[in-house]
Amino acid sequence: MRPIRIRTKTEEASAVYFPRDALRALKKYAGDSALIFTDENVFRLYGERMRESLPGAKIHVMPAGEAHKVPETLGGLLQAMAEAELTRASALVAVGGGVVGDLGGLAAALYMRGIRCIQVPTTLLAQVDSSVGGKTAVDFCGVKNLIGAFRQPEAVLVDGAFLQTLPAREILCGAGEIVKYAALDGALFDLLRERREDLCDSSFLSSVVPRCIAFKAEIVRRDPQESGLRRCLNLGHTTGHAIELSHPELSHGACVLYGILYESALAKRYLQCDEEYLSRLEALCKRALSAHAPGIDAAACARLARLDKKNRSAEQIAAVVPVRKGEFALLELAYEEYAHALNQIGEITC
Repeated sequence: MRPIRIRTKTEEASAVYFPRDALRALKKYAGDSALIFTDENVFRLYGERMRESLPGAKIHVMPAGEAHKVPETLGGLLQAMAEAELTRASALVAVGGGVVGDLGGLAAALYMRGIRCIQVPTTLLAQVDSSVGGKTAVDFCGVKNLIGAFRQPEAVLVDGAFLQTLPAREILCGAGEIVKYAALDGALFDLLRERREDLCDSSFLSSVVPRCIAFKAEIVRRDPQESGLRRCLNLGHTTGHAIELSHPELSHGACVLYGILYESALAKRYLQCDEEYLSRLEALCKRALSAHAPGIDAAACARLARLDKKNRSAEQIAAVVPVRKGEFALLELAYEEYAHALNQIGEITC
């Protein structure tokens, strides 16, 4: 498969490649001076292969999980990079899911004011979304991705074989972002409706990853710093992130799906929209979830939504909502109105 190249006006081009064996291909992309960054779960599965692929590289392993996506972990990685005596010609190779990719990308952006970063996403969510586009970040003061930078990786190596070791929760995590892309891309929406029985099938979902990446690459090319168009990629995420903070037992993808459900209901309430289309989109979300939603504390969710970076102030909630097939809108509501609407929408069952 041909690589997908991401070009922006502000940074050098990066590329997404689809090798048959991403770990075996590392030497080609990383060069002779590199440090591999991964987490405990990925290291347990692929540590020996990493050593074989880059025998001269040191490996820095972090604890697994979003709870460790914090400045302290970032500091530990930067210290390991300094102790490995990396130079500006070196590469940081991030092998893992979104947490590893975000932390590794930020460390590569900070070290010596920027060294090469090679992303090897091992989860469906990271492959379809977080490894592409150059967003890097850590969580801070309880706020998701509060500290970060835009920095394009030199290369992203996407290998569907990694998905074979993922649990069902991680497949759902990526499926949520794929449904989000379908809400933005009419042709993908039609494909997912046609294949809705396969929304939890890793082989089918892997087959649409290149399509999602190509869509995101074009958005990033046109708006690398998220000053306008790129905000569409946050569809469902204002309420979704608030649910994620208030319901840590749910995966990110599940929260995005619930976010799309709630924000579709907001679109019906406040905007002119295609209600038949939104009902079909909601059915896709519920098919992917295949379970009952937890009871959502609307008041807590609304309070947490005030922290969202898209808001112009804490008293104004901004949400990217679907309105028609392939179309979205930025809906801004006063905080009290948003909180009241969420409360009226109530619990969503699947």
